[in-house]
Amino acid sequence: MSGDEEDFEPRLGKMRSTRGKKARKYLGRLLAAGVAAAGAARAGRKGFDGSRISRGSAAGRLLASRGSSDRFAARRVVVKTRLVRLGGKGLDAARAHLKYIQRDGVTRDGAPGQLYGPQNDAVDGKDFLGSAVGDRHQFRFIVSAEEGDLYADLKPFVRRLMAQMEEDLGTRLDWVAVDHFNTGHPHSHIMLRGRDDRGKDLIIARDYIAHGLRTRASEIATLDLGPKTRLEVETRMRRDVDAARLTDIDRDLLREAERQPLVMAIDRDPVSQSIRAGRLQKLGTMGLADEIAPGQWRLAKDLRETLTGLGERGDIIRMMQRELTARSRTAAPGDRVVHDGRSPLTEPLVGRFVARALDDELADRHYLIVDGIDGASHYVAIGKGDAVETLPEGAIVRIVPAVGATGEADRTIVAVAAANDGRYDAAAHRRFDSRASPAFIEAHIRRLEAMRRQGLTDRTADGSWTIAADHAERARAHATASARERPVTVELLSPVPVERLARAEARTWLDREAASGGTLPVRDKGFGREVRTAIALRQQWLIDEELADAAGEGISYRRGALAVLQRRELLRLARSLSAELGKAFVETSEGERVEGRLARRIDAAGGRYALVEKAKQFTLVPWKPVLDRHVGKDVGGVVRESGISWTIGRGRGGPTIS
Repeated sequence: MSGDEEDFEPRLGKMRSTRGKKARKYLGRLLAAGVAAAGAARAGRKGFDGSRISRGSAAGRLLASRGSSDRFAARRVVVKTRLVRLGGKGLDAARAHLKYIQRDGVTRDGAPGQLYGPQNDAVDGKDFLGSAVGDRHQFRFIVSAEEGDLYADLKPFVRRLMAQMEEDLGTRLDWVAVDHFNTGHPHSHIMLRGRDDRGKDLIIARDYIAHGLRTRASEIATLDLGPKTRLEVETRMRRDVDAARLTDIDRDLLREAERQPLVMAIDRDPVSQSIRAGRLQKLGTMGLADEIAPGQWRLAKDLRETLTGLGERGDIIRMMQRELTARSRTAAPGDRVVHDGRSPLTEPLVGRFVARALDDELADRHYLIVDGIDGASHYVAIGKGDAVETLPEGAIVRIVPAVGATGEADRTIVAVAAANDGRYDAAAHRRFDSRASPAFIEAHIRRLEAMRRQGLTDRTADGSWTIAADHAERARAHATASARERPVTVELLSPVPVERLARAEARTWLDREAASGGTLPVRDKGFGREVRTAIALRQQWLIDEELADAAGEGISYRRGALAVLQRRELLRLARSLSAELGKAFVETSEGERVEGRLARRIDAAGGRYALVEKAKQFTLVPWKPVLDRHVGKDVGGVVRESGISWTIGRGRGGPTIS
C-alpha cells in the first residue's frame, strides 16, 4: 500500500451523508442554538443611551430609587428644565431671554431683576453670554419651592442647590440666576452654560434632570424649613382627594400600578388608607379608574395625561379670573373658553384684547386673553413671543388659526420651477406670469427664504432656488411646523377701544365691516353687547354727518363716505404733528416715492400710520408690523394700491420688506 493508503483509518458503522435533509436540519438546529446562546448572553445588556458619557447618571438613579416613606413630609419643589441649542440664532434668543428675566417689576419692591452668580450678587449678563460664544447648548431651569414665600432671600438656596449639582455632576458649573417675586410662587430662573470645567460639552443624565435635581432641591428646602408636620401632610392629602389634577396620591397609585395590574386602598396607616380609598372613589367617578372587585381598582391608561391636562386647565381658568377681576370684569364659568395645545382655536375669533403674558417662560410661549364678540372670554395660546406685535389694551383684534398646509404661493413656486428646469427666480416668475408685481414675487422669495432657514430648500450662488421634486411635501411640513410654533395669526383691527369708534372722524373698523357687507356674529352679551351699542351709535352719527342713509335696520354709506372719513383723520393727525414737529406735512398719492427716516408709529381710530420724516417735512403712510424693528432707520418705497414695498437703508442695496 502506498503511504497515503497507510494513513487511511477506517471508521466502523453505517455510512451517513453530509448533504441529506436530516443533516441540514441538524446543522440548522446547531446554528440556531449558537445564535440563541449569543442572544442570551446579550440579553442583559442595554442599548446605548448616553448614560456612560453623561454626568450625574449614578446620582440620578440613586435619587430616583429612594423610598417614599418620608416623601410626603418633604418640602415640595418644582423644577422645570429646558435644553436650548445655541447654533444659528440661538445666542440672540439667549440674549433676549436674559433681558426678559431681568425685566422691571419682578422683585418684591417692583424693581428690575438682578442677575447673580455663585459668588457675586451682581453679575454682567453680557460677560456671561460672551463666554458662551461657541457653546453648543445651554440649560435653563426654573426652580420654585412650594413654600418659597418663607424665604427672605432665595440666593442662598439657589447657590447651595448649584453647589450640590456640581458635586453630583463632578464638575464646576458656570451659571447665573435671577429671582422673581412677581407671582404667587416665588421662583428662580437659572441659566447654565453647556460646558464643563474641562471645556467639553456638558451632558447631564436624563435621570438627574428628571429626578435628581428636584430631589436635591427638595432636600435643601426641607433642611431650611423643616419637614412638614403630620397634620400638614394629612390636611394636604385630604384636600387632594377631590382635586381635578395630578396629585401625589395619584403618583403613588401609578407607581404601584407599574408593579401590578390592580391597585388597592390597603395601607397599614388608617388615615392613609382612608385617603387612598377616597381618591380611588373620586377617580372612579371621573372615569379614570374601574373597581374590578371590592377594593381592587384598575387605573385608566390615560390617567396621568388626563389629570395633568385638567390641572393645567384649572390653572388657566384661575389666571383668567385674576386678569378679569383686576380689570373689574366678570365672566361666568361657562363663558370662559380655553384655546391651547389640547383644544386649539378652530374658527376665527374677533374681540377686545385684555391681557398678554407668558404661558411657559422657558419655552417663550405666550397667550392672550380676549373678550370675544360672542360674549365669552377666551384664552388663546399664540406661541413664540415675537409671533404677535405689541397690542394696546382695549384694541380690537381678529385671531385666525394657522393652517398646516401648502398655499397658493407654494403651488406657484412649483409651477414656475417646472417651466424653468427645476429652478425658481424673479426672472423666471416674470416669464411665467407677466402680470406678477415685484411685491408679489418678493412674497414668494420670502417664503423660500423661510424654508431655506429650516433646511428645506437651497439657494444657489446666482440667487436662484433649486426646487426639489417633493417641494410641495416639504412646504406642507414647513407649514405644519410653523403652525406649532405660531398656532394663530393675530390681526389688529383697531388700535383704539370700541367705545371711541362710535363718533370717530375716521374710517374705523366698524365702517370697514359694515361696508364689506359681512355680518359679525355679535351676541347681546359681554363685549358683544358693547359692540352692538357702538354700532348703533356709529350708524346714527354717520346719518347725522350726512355720510350715510338709513336702510332698514342698518345704513347705506353715501358715495365716497369712507374716503372722506379717512382723509379727515389724516389731515387732523397732520395738523397735530405739524405743530409738534415744526415741519410741513406732505400728502402722498399712488405712484409717488416716499423717503426719509422712519420716526415712529402713530395709533389712530382708523388704524396705524408710519411717520416718515425728512429735514423739513414729513408724511404719513399705512403701518406694517414688520416695520417695528426698523424704527429710526432710513427707509424708502413707492406707494402702490396694494401698499408699499419698503427698502431699508440709504442705499438701494438694503433689504426690502413688503
